[in-house]
Amino acid sequence: MTNNWLLLGLIIVLFIITRKWVESAFKRVVKNKKATLKRKLMVRQILLVIHLVVFLIIGSITLGIDYGKFTVFLSSAFAVLGIALFAQWSILSNITAGILIFFNFPYRVGDTVRIANKDFDLTGMIEEITTFHVLIRHADGDLITYPNSLILQTPVIKLKTKHLKAPKEEEEHNE
Repeated sequence: MTNNWLLLGLIIVLFIITRKWVESAFKRVVKNKKATLKRKLMVRQILLVIHLVVFLIIGSITLGIDYGKFTVFLSSAFAVLGIALFAQWSILSNITAGILIFFNFPYRVGDTVRIANKDFDLTGMIEEITTFHVLIRHADGDLITYPNSLILQTPVIKLKTKHLKAPKEEEEHNE
């Protein structure tokens, strides 16, 4: 039993060291990102929660929690979580897409973009990239809320700022 407590102490020390490493690695990655502080904090929190959950599982196994009971508990928790997330699939996909956009999206706040959509014009300047959606300000002043999951699935064209005109003005100039 004493060995388990020593091992648990070692795991806690390892947790503290790896948490500092995760935070410093995150700061290095984020330093060159032109993202809002709100987005940076959101992604940081998600990473730290995942880190904590992993170490809680390792610590509980170290303390000798019965694997059978632990497995039943985890499978029950994942079943409930799975049902909840399945019911809210669009929310989960938008959160996941928000994290992917944070690390891999080639467009930033302030860029003028056109989202290739045949039904209506989605041209404007990116005002904000949030956990669930991207806010795009159209040339006529309207604010367009576009879900993160769709922006990853749809072609996005980065425009030069001078191309940002209302659709009617573009049609009049072409005639």
